[in-house]
Amino acid sequence: MLTENEREELEKELGRHELKSSASVEALKIVQRYRGWISDESLRDTAVLLEMTPEELDSVATFYSMIFRRRVGRHVILVCTTISCWVVGYEGLLNYLHARLGIKPGETTADDRFTLLPIPCLGACDGAPAIMVDETLYTNVTEKSISEIIEKYE
Repeated sequence: MLTENEREELEKELGRHELKSSASVEALKIVQRYRGWISDESLRDTAVLLEMTPEELDSVATFYSMIFRRRVGRHVILVCTTISCWVVGYEGLLNYLHARLGIKPGETTADDRFTLLPIPCLGACDGAPAIMVDETLYTNVTEKSISEIIEKYE
């Protein structure tokens, strides 16, 4: 069941759209901001407000890599895997994060603090390699800077 705060924000967002379903991405982002991810239950409740079927809304949710359809840690670390980041060594950074956090890409630490996810593009080719923690983008990262970044979130 959606909370009162979620419903208020969703209703406000729906008021900006002539067709309720056109607010689907923003609606999913609102629910995810409160819950950290989109559960089947919250997807169904949101679909009702958007006058969509759960299947229609799920197809929107699963299309976008920043909408999480499974539980994630309190902090999500996205590692850009585009050609620009690959050329300058994102694989070494991914390996460093694996060793530092003790998790592989797609996994969450035992304390639910971090989830490590590769992502096809962060739109920061001029600052490759790039990572994003939650909603903060970090560019030109190195093992040293990643270590400092992670410490901010521990």
